[in-house]
Amino acid sequence: MAALQVRTARPRATPRPPGREIVIPPGGCTGWHFHRVRLDAVVLAGILTRVLYDGTVEVHPAGTTFVEPAGIHHIHLGHNLGVEPVVLHVTPALPEGTPFSIPTPPPPAATRAVCCGHAR
Repeated sequence: MAALQVRTARPRATPRPPGREIVIPPGGCTGWHFHRVRLDAVVLAGILTRVLYDGTVEVHPAGTTFVEPAGIHHIHLGHNLGVEPVVLHVTPALPEGTPFSIPTPPPPAATRAVCCGHAR
């Protein structure tokens, strides 16, 4: 009977789909904005806190994913309330020169209590 051979797999770099890497430093905020196209995001590091147009707060630790729908009816902002940078990988890739997001005034549901100074 032949001896069983076990090989250790070599780590391989996992290719990322086309997109952009976003880094939000500790204490940083994206400001209120929306996107022209749907975005799929992966939190690679840190903890992202998002405030949505209706006042909903979502917390996304490293390793989680979320979707940002397109359009003015999906205004939101992202905070880094932690002590390490938040790193996001966001798809789809946009053509060179295309704005990634469109800044906008806060939505009616925004209050200083949930958006750290980015309210009306």
